[in-house]
Amino acid sequence: MSTTAHVRDIDANDLLYGALVGNTLAALAIGYVLLARITVTQPRYAVYGLLWIFVGFLVFWKTDPEPTDDRTRRRALVVAGLYFVALAVAGGVVVTAMRPGAGEFGIRLATLAPGWGPAPILWTPWAAFVLMPARVVGYLALAYLVYATVIDAAGAAVSGIVGLFSCVSCSWPILASLLSGVAGGGSAVVAATFDFSYDISTAVFLVTVALLYWRPLVVGRLGK
Repeated sequence: MSTTAHVRDIDANDLLYGALVGNTLAALAIGYVLLARITVTQPRYAVYGLLWIFVGFLVFWKTDPEPTDDRTRRRALVVAGLYFVALAVAGGVVVTAMRPGAGEFGIRLATLAPGWGPAPILWTPWAAFVLMPARVVGYLALAYLVYATVIDAAGAAVSGIVGLFSCVSCSWPILASLLSGVAGGGSAVVAATFDFSYDISTAVFLVTVALLYWRPLVVGRLGK
């Protein structure tokens, strides 16, 4: 039995649509920077943010879960939903570290680097929601891939194990907090940890997308 996923070859239409999406994101990013008057001091952060969104769109476009019964779809939807919630909490999209009832309802727009912003931030008395476009689109894409993987490989544990890789990036802020407590907030090690957290999280995101899309260890097929 083959354990290699079968993916359709890239054709001219794929390249055309991919270029269209990429050019659209670039144009929107330039317009956003000009309108919001943002100074991008670290261009790679903007590239990373746009890359998350671009890859996320590709995932939704190219991923085609296998037909299955309603029970398997519901099971896959539950797994994918829990996975998205875990990523959202671990990745800072949902912030629950507050005393229940202590906050107020509110909303503001954070003008972060393109891809990460503009980010609506919603407060409630129980939690805050930091809706960075790159994180939201990226985590939804990963959850959709997990949904497709559960359908294609019902009962396999690979999807859950591989999915944990995407949370590696979330450990860096925790590590930085521990280091700052030992070495002080101005430590060069702490600064370097935060400085490269976007690089690492982007690399882990791309690797996780690739593993969940092609799934070399799981029998199945993704791709239209």
